[in-house]
Amino acid sequence: MALTDDTQRFAALSVRLTGFDAADLAATGLVEVYRDVAAEELGAQRYELLLREFGDPLAPGAAEDAPGGELSAGARAVTYLWYTGSWPGPPPRLVSPRAYAEGLVWKAAGVTAPAAAPGGYGSWAEGSGR
Repeated sequence: MALTDDTQRFAALSVRLTGFDAADLAATGLVEVYRDVAAEELGAQRYELLLREFGDPLAPGAAEDAPGGELSAGARAVTYLWYTGSWPGPPPRLVSPRAYAEGLVWKAAGVTAPAAAPGGYGSWAEGSGR
């Protein structure tokens, strides 16, 4: 799958925000999905500003936003999206069951998302000490 320039820019932003490398993020299969969610939720102007200011660590003035600023809020929302599979808000919006299962929170903890990968018949009994 060829990545568009916009997808590559979003992936670079995501690498910077999450601490995971591009290969880990691509392995989720959700880069384009999350790009679309972020663009929709942030709006075209805020999304483009976020890509420009936070996406390139070498850009002049990159990430110079007040802690409570609009860009910081957008960056936190994209990070939340990657780690949980949900867009934050009252209530958070789950992108999909796959997004839940691929959440970076599970990878960071070194575990599989609960109920995301059934272990097969009788797996509930394994490790119970009985």
